[in-house]
Amino acid sequence: MDLTVVTYVIYLLISIALTVWVARTLSRNGRVFIGDVLHGNEKLADAVNQLLVVGFYLVNIGFVTLFLRSNKEVDTARALFEALSVKLGVVLLVLGVMHLGNVWVLNRMRRRGIMERQQTPPVAPQGWTAPVGA
Repeated sequence: MDLTVVTYVIYLLISIALTVWVARTLSRNGRVFIGDVLHGNEKLADAVNQLLVVGFYLVNIGFVTLFLRSNKEVDTARALFEALSVKLGVVLLVLGVMHLGNVWVLNRMRRRGIMERQQTPPVAPQGWTAPVGA
């Protein structure tokens, strides 16, 4: 078997496994943020969380497959490891950027929800008070 094909297979297996691991981690831990933003609406939080996971899979697996092609011929074990290190390094960087982007968006949503709750008075106003000295 050609070492280039072996490189592709190893790259796909590791990249997809990493994508699944990161997506599951984001889904499990991000659900808490989404639930907080949606004021405890569990059904809606689960739906939004599932949609985010599907989008994460589509973007990352799409990138992994587009980045599969290589112009270099892999004919030695050394070339195999070098090609894998470059490809997996780029995939890890993309996954890291996607992860940080998701965390940033979830945190912004959560902070906005906290700000909205703090601005709402706990009791509706009952009347007006005239200014002093009027």
